[in-house]
Amino acid sequence: MVVCGDDALAHRLARELHEVYGERVTLLVPAPPVAAVAPAGRTGRALALFGRVTAAVTRTTGAGPAAGTADGGEPAGTLRVVESAEADDRALTDAGVERAAALALVHEDDEANIRAALTARRLNPRLRLVIRLYNRKLGQHLETLLDQAAAVVEPGLDPEKTDAATTVLSDVDTAAPGLAAAAVAGTSKVVQAGGLLFHAVDRPPRAGQAPDPGLCTLALLSATAGDPAGCEGSEHSGDAGPRLLPDDRTVAAATGRAAVTLEAVTAAGPALPATRLAASALPVGSLFSRRLRWSFGGAAAAVLALALALAFTTGDHPLHAAYLTLLDVFAIGDPAVGEPAGRQLLQILAGFVGLLLLPVIVAALLEGLGTFRTATTLRRPPRGLSGHVVLLGLGKVGTRVLARLRRLGIPVVCVESDPEARGIAVARRLRVPTVVGDVTEEGVLEAARIHRAHALLALTSVDITNLEAALSARAVTPDLRVVLRLYDDDFATAVFRTLRTAHPAAVTRSRSVSHLAAPAFAGAMMGRQVLGAVPVERRVLLFAAVDVADHPLLDGRTVADAFVPGAWRVIALDGAAGAASRTGAADPGRGWRLDPERVLVPGDRVVVAATRRGLAELLGRGALSGPPGGGEGVDNSVRTEAG
Repeated sequence: MVVCGDDALAHRLARELHEVYGERVTLLVPAPPVAAVAPAGRTGRALALFGRVTAAVTRTTGAGPAAGTADGGEPAGTLRVVESAEADDRALTDAGVERAAALALVHEDDEANIRAALTARRLNPRLRLVIRLYNRKLGQHLETLLDQAAAVVEPGLDPEKTDAATTVLSDVDTAAPGLAAAAVAGTSKVVQAGGLLFHAVDRPPRAGQAPDPGLCTLALLSATAGDPAGCEGSEHSGDAGPRLLPDDRTVAAATGRAAVTLEAVTAAGPALPATRLAASALPVGSLFSRRLRWSFGGAAAAVLALALALAFTTGDHPLHAAYLTLLDVFAIGDPAVGEPAGRQLLQILAGFVGLLLLPVIVAALLEGLGTFRTATTLRRPPRGLSGHVVLLGLGKVGTRVLARLRRLGIPVVCVESDPEARGIAVARRLRVPTVVGDVTEEGVLEAARIHRAHALLALTSVDITNLEAALSARAVTPDLRVVLRLYDDDFATAVFRTLRTAHPAAVTRSRSVSHLAAPAFAGAMMGRQVLGAVPVERRVLLFAAVDVADHPLLDGRTVADAFVPGAWRVIALDGAAGAASRTGAADPGRGWRLDPERVLVPGDRVVVAATRRGLAELLGRGALSGPPGGGEGVDNSVRTEAG
């Protein structure tokens, strides 16, 4: 396996392949400059990670591929580091791409990854490619192009086989659902598998009762999650920590604990087009303010009341009475000389209503013109806004999280210091209120209505900025839920402990983009389609599609016998076989439940939920070790929410 890159994702992916799957890994990193200065910022973090990988190389280089794990030490594979100025022909050849089984290109620059992918495909048409791209549309075209290129060079190559397939992934897309769920409690985590949608939800604890398993229980949350002194979901929590893929007996005994359950499995149909009526409807709410709409409503009610009074007084037809009333309101009717006193009084009142209606009409014209003039500008947060999420940073991660929150219907206010940032155009298109300014300056968070917000998502690429924003927000609203994105491990640990001490009634949890994305990239390099990742406190649960014929641990076994607690569990049949296995349409979630006695045969393609080490064991590339759930690791960002 060859991994190209020099950020947190590249190093975590190399360690994942080496330590979990036991693969021989070559890490191709950019060569440091000749006259290197003291590293700072993210460069310093990358070099720190490089030092850890170098230590791993020192431990494993002399072991060789046949070292084995009989003594419980390092995996059989080795890990080596190759330095090069860029990933060109020579560098990829030195890294062994011509003989490699898979290559991961995880540079932050999309162009660099595409250039290296084209070169690698030419050097080795049978190479499995995993490419990190932010542009999803370009990624779809690139997958088709590279697979076609491999088929042209190797006419006998089957494009359907995963051994020579191209997979384009986005670390941001993988992490965005977890970050959004961290900010808003109770949101559903959705994983798409071909034509199926898997809905996983967090179920709160019930005093003295076991959690409702739903279709199946994916994980039991940590018993110490609400305890400020607890380990909160790490592999050091022991039996009190989260239990991934527990069996029914464990779930029944876990009274008073929260759980992540599979709520429903539904068909992923195409999005329904908007109706003609909805498409032609005027955006009244966008054109006119709420106060102006109430003013129009009051004027219309007054005109209606006058018309009814005129019809009752004169005995005229209601439609003719309404016509005369409108003439009086707009001062174009004949004076009611010689008419009854009631008619004259109503005409005078209609004139007053017309005077009151004139400024309302002028205000409507001004607001309509202002709306069209500001259609290309950013909205300001409304004065009465409350219960929203303040999103700090509209870079790659922030933009995806913003889109995710809006799809969930959650009100958002964005804060961004760069008016040309990537997500500004998205915020403008979605009509999301945005404050352009430095969050460290006075009044910026107040302009985002932080004192009435539900949560703060600090997702910039600068640790200090995220921490300062969190502390400033907590000073205004002590019970505010805060989600921090921190890169540096030591800094994140210090912040974690300090927040525990400063806010004893708050719960602190971890989230990390690279931690969520690395298992999906590693699974793709192993030739398996990892459909998504569901964060469970500081661990990750993977959803993958596998063919039964390629896995002796599944072939010929029933669904119940194929379940290994703490490792993997078959949750659905993928594709047409899944549709044929539905037991009914009355309940769209339970209609996809698999019969526990159903025997898995070589023609089946199943969707499994697995831990990282469980997936490695299922692929035959590792051995289960450690506690159930495989010690899913501790990531390096901090989530804080009020207790």
